[in-house]
Amino acid sequence: MNTSLFINQVQEAMSGCLNAEQSQILSQVLQEKLHNRKIYSIDVNEPTRTNDDSNESLLNKFLDAKQVEGCSPRTLKYYRYTLNTFLDSNSKKVTLATTDDLRAYLSNYEQTHSCTKVNIDNIRRILSTFFAWLEDEDFIIKSPVRRIHKIRKQKVVKETYSDESLEKMRDECSNLRDLAMIDLLASTGMRVGELVNLNREDIDFENRECVVLGKGNKQRPVYFDARTKIHLSNYLKSRTDDNPALFISLNQKKCSRLNISGVEIRIRNLGKRLGINKAHPHKFRRTLATKAIDKGMPIEQLQQLLGHSQIDTTMQYAMVNQSNVKQSHRKFIA
Repeated sequence: MNTSLFINQVQEAMSGCLNAEQSQILSQVLQEKLHNRKIYSIDVNEPTRTNDDSNESLLNKFLDAKQVEGCSPRTLKYYRYTLNTFLDSNSKKVTLATTDDLRAYLSNYEQTHSCTKVNIDNIRRILSTFFAWLEDEDFIIKSPVRRIHKIRKQKVVKETYSDESLEKMRDECSNLRDLAMIDLLASTGMRVGELVNLNREDIDFENRECVVLGKGNKQRPVYFDARTKIHLSNYLKSRTDDNPALFISLNQKKCSRLNISGVEIRIRNLGKRLGINKAHPHKFRRTLATKAIDKGMPIEQLQQLLGHSQIDTTMQYAMVNQSNVKQSHRKFIA
């Protein structure tokens, strides 16, 4: 609609309420506020979308979009659970949710479930991703999560495996599979999800490397040491099955691909027997990152090795040895 025509229509509608001077002021204000702006005529009685925009439908569309973008099944499952929990707690239509609604939900969830700030911030991030998608797809005008800032949390120095702990775990292994599995995790720093998806043909023994499929369906090479090569080779030679998977269950009847939970349980049980605190697969990844930083590996190269899209993520994984900081202080400052 033409701006001048719109102003004239407003003046005509207000002519019975305003005198000449007031009408002139109204015209000036409208011209100032509508300068360089377009005016559209919208029928408020006509629905903006003909498709189903119920909470369930919007959630499914969001998950479909994320699947197309390359999110893993595990991530999609986490998204669905987190968002379903939020939607079930609120009878209001999700497109009508306000910032106050979301703040109240996060506060109540923290109190009810006795969650850490880390867990609450993870929920906030997922809500932010969901509502940003609703905004991009024009289901809402503006995401209500924009005004909810990142939740501050206490920074805890996460533990890594000591060299002694790694050797104890190797000695405690009762089979070739677990020994090869621990060596591969420790020497490559790959994610446990990347480990279980590997096939035998993915291993290049000559160059001591393999290509893994990481987050976002991105491939990258990782490298292993000579000890891993020997133990991995011994494990594969001991197998008599034709399963293409690199690591399989120890159940000879099923002979199925080892899954993530299987690796986690195995590592956790090893840690319990040896008295190693918080033993889990991801700790190998953090250990490798920390050692690499301590030995002077450029952070950009470590970022490529770990498959991080953001270098800030790499810095969070690497816990610099405090003794090295002290030595550097004496060398460069003291």
